[in-house]
Amino acid sequence: MSSQPHIVLPWVIRRTRPPLLSLRCVDCRSESATTGEGRFRVNANGKLLDVWLLVRCVSCDRTSKITVHDRAPVRSLDPAELRGYRVNDAGLVASTLLDPLLARRNRFTLDWTGAWRLDTPSEWLDDPWPVQVEVTFADPVPVRPERLIAQGLGLSRSEVLRRIKSETSLRRPTSTGFTFTVMPGD
Repeated sequence: MSSQPHIVLPWVIRRTRPPLLSLRCVDCRSESATTGEGRFRVNANGKLLDVWLLVRCVSCDRTSKITVHDRAPVRSLDPAELRGYRVNDAGLVASTLLDPLLARRNRFTLDWTGAWRLDTPSEWLDDPWPVQVEVTFADPVPVRPERLIAQGLGLSRSEVLRRIKSETSLRRPTSTGFTFTVMPGD
């Protein structure tokens, strides 16, 4: 048996819905909010624009605003982006929500629980061993490789640590692609 993997299987992490926001509600003190249908509010003050992403508390339905642009000159915004704000473009809502600078500036984190899925090939071949798996991320979903591999292969986490060879730390969350090799079981 050679030490090089004979087969490469692609795994893809995909977003199934927008993640929830971990953001404290001022009314009920709940920690979860959602973007709902994804709406922006644009307010003009002379030649300056304010743009907010509207979010709704999961517990009490109170609407709050997340600042996207604050007193930005109209000419500083891309016309396509400005049009997207006005028509509540779903793609722009997603990219705005996933922007780490926006999250840091507005003091919220994303809760990805139940908001992603792992797409794996339908067939898992028993031979030949070892098998190399290439994991790619369609969206920046932070997952621990150890848990992801255990879910994808149906193994316990201790068996994952025993049978998986990877350059990436299996215990530290990542949202970038990585490759690992599955060694044969005993």
